[in-house]
Amino acid sequence: MKGILLLNGLPYTEEIDCENAYVVCCDGAYKWAHGKVNIDENVGDFDSLDIVPTPPPSEIYPSEKDFTDGEIALFKLLAKGVDEVEIYGGFGGRYDHFIGNLHLLYAAHSRGVVAKMIDENTVAFLGNGRIDLSGNCKKTFSLLPFGGVVHIINSTGCKYAYPEKIGYGECRGISNIAVSDNASVTVGENDCALIIVNRGEV
Repeated sequence: MKGILLLNGLPYTEEIDCENAYVVCCDGAYKWAHGKVNIDENVGDFDSLDIVPTPPPSEIYPSEKDFTDGEIALFKLLAKGVDEVEIYGGFGGRYDHFIGNLHLLYAAHSRGVVAKMIDENTVAFLGNGRIDLSGNCKKTFSLLPFGGVVHIINSTGCKYAYPEKIGYGECRGISNIAVSDNASVTVGENDCALIIVNRGEV
């Protein structure tokens, strides 16, 4: 089952495919998501929303709490048994929130759940082993370490070759270009890489 997580960052303006998906909306994301998608559950402390959302939340969390609204919503999706998560509204807004949202990707990935954060121009996701970039010919992507040093085993269909490894504090993985529809990067089995794909052509 697919889970969809809606966050209170920059509103997502394109259509969201919610068929056969469980949709959880966080707090202020309701402002842009209401009427756009069929929300199954609203979650949060609702400190950034001045109306009661539909459906009404089963619980209103205190504004001072250990977990963010996004974490609570992700945990609910994971408890539902989803095997993939799409996050919308995770870009933009406060920079600390954006970095936190990247950690939501890691939280899902570390539990064996495929997760992507999507906006109109970019897709961010974590991967290990063979990372498939098919369908992204002529698009720019960046590979950055996330969770440890990334050991590059090989890459195909990429304009620029990679070093053997990329560690924290290194930017050598920024702005590569897929030159084939079958582009891929293979990293060490236990390593994570943050891949950011520009959905527009170079």
